[in-house]
Formats: sequence, structure tokens, C-alpha cells
Amino acid sequence: MYRLFLGKISTLSLTPLPSALAQHAPDGKRRSAWLAGRALLCHAVSPLPDIRYGEQGKPAFDDSHSLWFNLSHSGDSIALLLSDEGAVGCDIEAIRPRPQWPQLANATFTHNEHREIERAAEEHRLAAFWRIWTRKEAMVKQRGGSAWQIVSYDSTAPLHLHLSDVQTDGLSLAVCTPTPFDVVPQVIERLA
Repeated sequence: MYRLFLGKISTLSLTPLPSALAQHAPDGKRRSAWLAGRALLCHAVSPLPDIRYGEQGKPAFDDSHSLWFNLSHSGDSIALLLSDEGAVGCDIEAIRPRPQWPQLANATFTHNEHREIERAAEEHRLAAFWRIWTRKEAMVKQRGGSAWQIVSYDSTAPLHLHLSDVQTDGLSLAVCTPTPFDVVPQVIERLA
């Protein structure tokens, strides 16, 4: 079972949380996204299990629970992927101009990923960049890796993993799962 949630940080961050959970919220610019992510988790899983952090900081439920999750945010949007199939990764990015995207692609994309961009019509190449970027990030996050490892992943050959992506409402969203899961707008549970 996979469940994919999409919400707005500006709304979800105002959701009341149990005080024992809310006291762990960081201060500063990460606070709203953290609160929104915990609100999504509380919506999806009740009662919310204890959360631990991996070597690279990936949050996970403690080992006594057979549920896995991953959170991602971009701008005011936040996504939560929940699974009982094994470790998962998700990434969301607002499809936005990025003047240096060709240089970033040259530094981090594989030959096959470059060919995918080249096959896209000129006006769709920025969207193709974001599609590949989110797939690569989802792969890194599924494995609990560091963002610096993105260069070593080829999203056209996920090796024993399953990738799926969708671009909707100005967002590029990708998931990396241990078993097949097709991301289409109809499977996304949208919250405030």
C-alpha cells in the first residue's frame, strides 16, 4: 500500500500538533515546513509512532513499525509518501525558471538523462530537467543518502527500484519505491 499526500505549508503548519511533538519543531526558516510535515504525518498515521533519524538525517518511524515515509517540500507545497512495502523516497519541485539548469544538468545528469532532455521539444526542456531532477532526488532519498550522491544515480535505470513521476499544477513530483506505484493525479490525496 502506498499513499501520497500533497498539501500547502502555509495552511498545514498552522495545524495544532500534540505538544510532545510540537516542542521538537526547529526555529527559523525550516520551522513551517517541519510543522506541515508533522501535520501530514499525524493526518496519515494515528497514533503517530516515534520518529528516529538516519545517518544523513532521513526521518523514519522506529523499527517496531512496518511503515515507511518520506517528505519533500518546494515553495509552499509539501508532499508525503507513506508505504508499508519498504523504504521510499519522494521529491517535489516547483517547475520554475532556473537560468543555470543546463550547467547543473551537465554536472549531475547521466548520458541517458541528457538524451531524455535532448528528445524534448525546446519549450519543454526545463520541465524535462525538473522531471529528471525529482526522480534522482527521490532515488537518493529512498536510500537515505546525501544530496551530494545525486550524480551517481541514473533515473533512467533505477536498478531494483521503481520510479514514477507526474507534473501537475506547476509541480514536478517523483517517487522511488521498492514495488510498482504509478503516480497519477488521481492517486494524490490533496489537503489544505
